[in-house]
Amino acid sequence: MAPATTISERQRNRPIFIAGTRPHGARVLAVDAYRGFVMLLMMAEVLHLAHVSAAYPGNLFWRIAAFNQTHVEWAGLSLHDMIQPSFSFLVGVALPYSIASRIRVGQSFAQMLGHSVWRSLVLIALGIFLRSTHSAQTYFTFEDTLTQIGLGYTFLFLLGLKPERWQWTALGLILFGYWLAWALYPLPAPDFNWQAVGVPANWPHNFSGFAAHWNKNNNLGTHIDQWFLNLFPRTKPFVYNGGGYLTSSFVPTLGTMILGLIAGRWLQSADPEIPFRKFMVAGALCILAGAVLHYSGLCPIVKRIWTPSWTLFSGGICFLFLTAFSWFIDVKGWNKPAFPLIVIGRNSITAYLLADLCGEFISQSFYIHLGHATFQILGGGLEPLLHGMAVLLTFWLILYWMYRRGIFLRI
Repeated sequence: MAPATTISERQRNRPIFIAGTRPHGARVLAVDAYRGFVMLLMMAEVLHLAHVSAAYPGNLFWRIAAFNQTHVEWAGLSLHDMIQPSFSFLVGVALPYSIASRIRVGQSFAQMLGHSVWRSLVLIALGIFLRSTHSAQTYFTFEDTLTQIGLGYTFLFLLGLKPERWQWTALGLILFGYWLAWALYPLPAPDFNWQAVGVPANWPHNFSGFAAHWNKNNNLGTHIDQWFLNLFPRTKPFVYNGGGYLTSSFVPTLGTMILGLIAGRWLQSADPEIPFRKFMVAGALCILAGAVLHYSGLCPIVKRIWTPSWTLFSGGICFLFLTAFSWFIDVKGWNKPAFPLIVIGRNSITAYLLADLCGEFISQSFYIHLGHATFQILGGGLEPLLHGMAVLLTFWLILYWMYRRGIFLRI
């Protein structure tokens, strides 16, 4: 976002405007809060709600909580499945503000393009680095959140300089072209050995009929990765990804970022108002389009391979999330309740790194110095929850310390 330049960083971070108003050009705190909520969902994996649910097998509350902290096996979604599309969507929302800020300080097109290419490369490299931390050698993989964003970011930047009709056209061409390529790719033979690609013989989540083009680990994206990923040095040849994730998903992920770019344009052009009607209509239409594609069998909603229907369906939910956060903060003025999320959202890359690199170290430190018994005061079944809450609070205090001192890690 483009910050004001007439007040200090610490003053600028404080949510000082009153309910229903936002000074023109002020930082959009709803976007920070939404981003913070997304990163909180990711960091909250340390709560291990699946373990808590297993300790209370008849408890509906813990079963629902555990479901929404895990990814669905294939089709459908949980709250946890909305982390990556929300993060990608918000990259698009922030881009118009970033471009405006760079133009305002006199940067040329070449300078802005160079920065976008650099940012793409850094995101890709950082994603590979994080995936390699427990490997004997560099683990070249391109399906995680950071690398997927990095692969599409420069294209997003170029679209960000174009009129809105270009962005809608690009979105349509990307989703239809990607869908058509998968739809035309041959289906496996009836006697195909599914276990050879990590799928149980009678796996209940495989589709039949036309939708079988989007089955796990025998699809266009998997066959691309069997060629592409084996171009890099590996401890053993790549055959399949255990979760079904794909490098080529960056193409429809770019579609998610384009939806965010459009939302950011609407938000920027309506400033200081919030275009609630546009957000809600776009959200409803995207959800409807994704659902129609799924239930018609033309294109199932599968997050793991980022089907075009998933781009639309999850993108619609992102529009509604942005609407909700804007309403709570800009209309109702709930800035103070949102403050913990804003702290996280202002340092989202740091939050990502904390969860990925420091979670295990902090977790073990609590057990070493306080012992397991400390976290069993409410019973052994809730030990993972209490322990995770301590780790999560530590994450937040680190981010708060950085926030108070105006330290923000950006790429």
